[in-house]
Amino acid sequence: MDEQQTQWREAHERLRAVEAAWDDAAARRAALAAARAWMGQQAALPRLAALARLLEPDLTRRQLWSALVPVEREVARLKVTDLEILDADLPEGAPVARPMPVTVLADSVRSAFNVGGLFRTAECFGVAEVLLCGYTPLPDQPQVARAALGAERLVPWRAAGEARAAVAGLRASGTPCLALETVAGAPDVGAFDWPFPCALVLGNERFGLDPETVAACDGAVRIPLYGRKNSLNVVTAFAVAACAVRRRFEGGRT
Repeated sequence: MDEQQTQWREAHERLRAVEAAWDDAAARRAALAAARAWMGQQAALPRLAALARLLEPDLTRRQLWSALVPVEREVARLKVTDLEILDADLPEGAPVARPMPVTVLADSVRSAFNVGGLFRTAECFGVAEVLLCGYTPLPDQPQVARAALGAERLVPWRAAGEARAAVAGLRASGTPCLALETVAGAPDVGAFDWPFPCALVLGNERFGLDPETVAACDGAVRIPLYGRKNSLNVVTAFAVAACAVRRRFEGGRT
């Protein structure tokens, strides 16, 4: 491991220490000050020194993530066992089902692996388009492409900036937007009367969707859960919802 890799890993450990101490104000301030001071001294890595300036004493948890996410991307080494599994793709030229008029909007999904998984799932269920918002990594990043297994070349996608603006643009074009979120009273994805076209809005792995983004949508849908855990991995949740949408789409076709 070279010196720069060591520095990125050290920065990652220091930022994770801030996150781990978040609920203890004194410990958080101490970890934050230590991380800011150390990162600011890394003159050989100007980007790391620049990220240190984000670590203000009164920063929010989301602001911490604006520094943590790029550091994680630098140190991440994708280790996904299923990437080595032989593909079972249809032969070239074999007929596939027509796409359904559904857009997926992913807002600030952190993990390159998860973004690749979203593309694979979108392609499998015939999603028409994927919009990548916030700090969601793009398919031109090698780790996303590796996890997507070529699906990023089969599903149209575009970087769409800030999520609420993207939602507003979709709605203005006549595409209703549904947030996939654990909102009290939201209908079950399996029982929902999905309109077509429509857009399904997915949030960050840790924070979900901002309440403001949910409010900007036409409504919300949820996946009923029955265990102690109250959340699913974003790719798993999307797969459950995409299956429900596809069933509705197939059942409603003439």
